[in-house]
Parts: sequence; structure tokens; C-alpha cells
Amino acid sequence: MEQCACVERELEKVLHRFVMYGHQSEERLDELLRSVCEIRGQLVAFGVQDADLSVLSQTMAQCCKNIKETVQMLASRHKDIHGSVSKVGKAIDRVRTGSYFNFDAEISAVVAETVWDTPERQKYLSETIVEHLYRQGMLSVAEDLCQESGVVIDMSMKQPFLELNRILEALRMQDLRPALEWAVTNRQRLLDLNSSLEFKLHRLYFISLLSGGIGNQMEALQYARHFQPFASQHQRDIQILMGSLVYLRHGIENSPYRSLLETNQWAEICNIFTRDACALLGLSVESPLSVSFASGCMALPVLMNIKQVIEQRQCSGVWTHKDELPIEIDLGKKCWYHSVFACPILRQQTSESNPPMKLICGHVISRDALNKLTNAGKLKCPYCPMEQNPSHAKQIYF
Repeated sequence: MEQCACVERELEKVLHRFVMYGHQSEERLDELLRSVCEIRGQLVAFGVQDADLSVLSQTMAQCCKNIKETVQMLASRHKDIHGSVSKVGKAIDRVRTGSYFNFDAEISAVVAETVWDTPERQKYLSETIVEHLYRQGMLSVAEDLCQESGVVIDMSMKQPFLELNRILEALRMQDLRPALEWAVTNRQRLLDLNSSLEFKLHRLYFISLLSGGIGNQMEALQYARHFQPFASQHQRDIQILMGSLVYLRHGIENSPYRSLLETNQWAEICNIFTRDACALLGLSVESPLSVSFASGCMALPVLMNIKQVIEQRQCSGVWTHKDELPIEIDLGKKCWYHSVFACPILRQQTSESNPPMKLICGHVISRDALNKLTNAGKLKCPYCPMEQNPSHAKQIYF
């Protein structure tokens, strides 16, 4: 991991130098451009014949000198950047060559070796990758992966992603028609979700008419009829939209309603459509593969450090199950999804009749697992293993 951190540091240095180089180049070139423009203005104003040739010669010589110095300075700094880029390459080579096997061994020390050892698990992994590619609109790559891995994806699973990507692509091109057709078709299901997607699509289409100026006034008034089904829930928003028509002749951008023309509304409508469409399909908004990969990147350095500390202190028996984390790893609120607890022993979700129980040692199992593990009035924790009285276990609430 240290080698990877070294690559990251070198890369940050290169990016910082690129940014500084760009700013400095713009400043120096702007200065030269102003200087040349001033000389040109003087020649146009006074004429070559009226100008003092000696003064003009000195001015031109100084200007040429400044240009030459600027070019040399930029070339020198550009050469320094090349040196920084080569350091990044060397840092990557160190990871790929001498330290690669050590890095691979470090990862293997915190990951179960048999995690992908069965064809069934490999199939699940391939299906997850294919679903991720469909979500990203990389249809041809997904098809190639299916052919090479032998994974068969049903058309019923593929078709929703094809439609979603088609609509999202149209929204990115500021074309609302496919999304409106989809929202009208799924109106009742969206209402069941208490979604405001259809109204916001109509609102955005109305705003696009307003941005066209006074020539679209009649069309905007006619289109306002689409707001009628949403009058009870979005009365205030509709009043604002209709009030903006008063300023249409002078331009909405010059009125108190200029906030209606903010461009970030297109990115917002894409996010709302993705969220509601995934909810209708029973899918998560984010790709499970992306979430798992990001979580792994955050957790892996912590696990490797813990493993190193355990080995240094010769406490190898503390962490023997690689499918159980030795400590809690905070992944941030972004990774908080639900409060469902699954018993690690019975592999079942807990319920009111089978709630989660916290043992004295801190491990949590379900009540059914607690009863099954109790023997002669004693309980041996399946993880520590610490002997304790089952009656001392406490029910916890998420």
C-alpha cells in the first residue's frame, strides 16, 4: 500500500505543476499580448514616419527580448514537468515489479482465498459485472463479456437498462420527450412512490419554452394545461411558473424569476429520473459493483494495517476468520443503506420474533442462534470463543 501511496503523491505533484504551469503561461502570454497591442496602437496612432525610429527600435528590441525570455522560461518549466511525469512512471514500475508480489501477498492475508473458488460464485461475479456495464450504457462490452464468460442474461433483465440509458442520453442532450413518454406510461406507479418526476419534467419543458422568449408565449400558455393534475400538490411552483409569463416580453433572465433558467436543473432531473426509475425496477440507484469496490478501497488499507499490528504483537489468534472483520470500519454515511441485521450464524435476517442479541463479548447473533448454541445452561461464543451465561445476552435495537 505504501507503494500505491507513493504513486498517488507523485501524481498529485504532477497535477499541481500542470495547473501552476497553465496559470503562469496564461499570465505571461497575456502580458506579452498587451505589450504587442500597445506598440501596434502607437504605430497606428502616430504612424511610422512620425515616430522616433531610435525609440521605436529600442521598444521593439525589448519586446522581442521579453518574448524570447518567456519562450525559454516556458520551455524550461515544461521540461521540469516531463521529469515529474517520468517519476510517476518509475513509481508505477516499482509497484508492478519488485513490490507486486509483496502487495499481492498483503491482500491475500486479509481476503479469504476461497471467495471465488466455485463456478457458482464466479457466475455471480460475472453477472454483477455485466449488470454494471448495462447500467453504464456499455452494451457492447457487456455482450462481449457474456460471450467469453458463458453468462446468459435474459432479455427481460437487459431491456430496462437499454430503455433507461436511451432516456438518460436524451436528457443529457436536453430532450425531454422520451422521459415524458416514460413518465406518462408509468404515472400510477410513480404516484404510488409519491414521486414528483412527471411534474418536474413538465416544469422543465415549460421553462425551456420560456427561455425561447415572447415568441413562445401562446405555446407556453397552452402547455400549462399539463399542470392541472398536479395543482393540489405543487400549487406554489405552478404559481411561480405562471407569474413568470408577465416578464416574458422583457426576458426572464432580467426578471425576479431568472432562477428558473439555472442550468443545474438538467443534472438534477437526470438524478431524479435515475432514482425513480431504479425504484420502479427494484434496483439500487448506484451499481452494487461500484459500491462494493469503493467500500473495499476504503476498508482494505485499514485491514492491512490491523493485520500488520497483529503480526507485530504476535496476536495471531485474535483474527482467525477472514469472513469476519476484526474491528468496525467506518465507511461514512454514504454507505448507510438500511438497518436490517442478518444473523452471522444462521444466515437469516432477524425479526420481532427472532431479534438480534448482544453477547457479553460484544458479538451479536440472533435469538434462535443463541438458543441453539446453548448447552447445559452455558453458551460458548462462536467467534471469541468466550463462555458466558445465555441469560446475560441483551436484545439490541437498530
